[in-house]
Amino acid sequence: MNKKKVKEFGIDLLADIIGSFLVAIGIYNFATASEFPVTGVSGIAQVLYLYFDLPIGTMTTLMNIPIILICGRVLGLKFMLKSGKTLLISNFFMDVIAPLLPVYRGEMILSSICMGLIAGLGYGLMYMRNTSTGGTDFVTMTIRALKPHLSLGRIIAMVDCSVLLICGFLMGGDIDKIIYGLISTYIISVVVDKVMYGLDAGKVTMIVTEHGYEVAEKIYELTDRGATILKATGSHTKDEKQVVMCASSYKQMHMVQKAVKEVDKEAFLVTMEANQVRGEGFKPH
Repeated sequence: MNKKKVKEFGIDLLADIIGSFLVAIGIYNFATASEFPVTGVSGIAQVLYLYFDLPIGTMTTLMNIPIILICGRVLGLKFMLKSGKTLLISNFFMDVIAPLLPVYRGEMILSSICMGLIAGLGYGLMYMRNTSTGGTDFVTMTIRALKPHLSLGRIIAMVDCSVLLICGFLMGGDIDKIIYGLISTYIISVVVDKVMYGLDAGKVTMIVTEHGYEVAEKIYELTDRGATILKATGSHTKDEKQVVMCASSYKQMHMVQKAVKEVDKEAFLVTMEANQVRGEGFKPH
């Protein structure tokens, strides 16, 4: 094994350890302590823990075995082995480390928010290293691989909400607690996106104008950002236009709009979210 592979393995292991620690705290010390449901196989294991005092980590591992066997052929052996390692580490922290720490039994809304933030950070670290804790992640990825035309967001929402609602009713059907579970699930999804893309996220502006170079120069003057000028033709008028494409940070977006307004008030401007921006002036490739 060369130095690069050793380094990659070390980073993967560190991400597994930190991520597993955070996920375990979120699920055990906040969600389970406050008795509101969580999604995924961990949610089912949580129900078994509350009713029969069975360890969450161990039950999560056992329930993942058939899922791994079913989904393994679709997702590939390498990914499954990597995720299996993450699963075992995560479950160790869930059953051994988390019970040693204090649990939170205060305001339910605060518990829900903290669970979402902490577990979201943990899951984000794992996903950044192309691994997961199994369960519904495997199911979602398998459905996506077999049905690529389906929206990934819809698949995740359908699977997660179904599991969470089932677990919520098994835990007593308290609507307030189910809502808190949904809140924490939403926060997790937002935090995961921020962890994976937030540091590299930004805005992309497309400006259709007849004064492309002047607009680009003004943008550079105000924001120190370069731009790319594309040639275009109006579909109705057949007039030749220029499209100025500029990537910027969220803070610079206002100045880009100001630059366009100062040069050409008639310009057609479209602003889009960019989950990741790489290259000169941003994070390198």
